[in-house]
Amino acid sequence: MLKTERLLLRQWTEDDFLPFAEMCNDKEVMEFFPKLQTQEESFEMGRKILSLINERGWGLWAIEIPNQHKFIGFVGLHTPTNKMPFSPCVEIGWRLSKHYWGKGYATEAAEEALKYAFNTLNLNEVVSFTTLANERSKAIMQKIGMHNSNQNFMHPDIEVSHPQCEHVLYKISKLAWQRNAL
Repeated sequence: MLKTERLLLRQWTEDDFLPFAEMCNDKEVMEFFPKLQTQEESFEMGRKILSLINERGWGLWAIEIPNQHKFIGFVGLHTPTNKMPFSPCVEIGWRLSKHYWGKGYATEAAEEALKYAFNTLNLNEVVSFTTLANERSKAIMQKIGMHNSNQNFMHPDIEVSHPQCEHVLYKISKLAWQRNAL
C-alpha cells in the first residue's frame, strides 16, 4: 500500500470490480481504447491485476481517497507483453473514473508509482504509451517528467487499419527522475 497527500494506492478487492466495470463501459473513459469492455471482461481484468499484485507485490494499484473507501480508478506499474517492440520493460499507466478527472489525482498517484519503481524496484527506466490523440494522458506523462522518445509504434493488439493503432512512447530514466525530484 502506498499513500500520497490525498490518495491511497492499494490492492484491489472484490468491491472494486463493479465500479471498474462501469468505468470501462464509459465512452469518455474509454475514448482512446479500441472498444468498451463488457462487465465480464472488466471483472477478468480486475482479477488479473489483483493476481499480479499478489504475485509480485506491485502493479496497477486501486486508487481511493482516504476516508471515502471508494474505488476511483487505478494507477501503477505493469509489465507489457513481449509483443511490444520495446519489451522487456515496465510501464506506468492509469485509468480513472471521469468524475475524478482534472483534480491532479492521476499525476499525484503516478508520481508515487514512479518513486516506487525507482526507489523500491530499482528500475533504470519506466515507459508509458498511448494513442496519438490522447492529449490528457500525454500531459500526465509530461507532468511526471517523462519525455516523448519519438519512437512511435503500431500497437500489436490493435488492427493496423484502426485509427488508434499508432501509439507514442514516452520514457523516463532513473537519473532523469532523480534530477526532477531534487
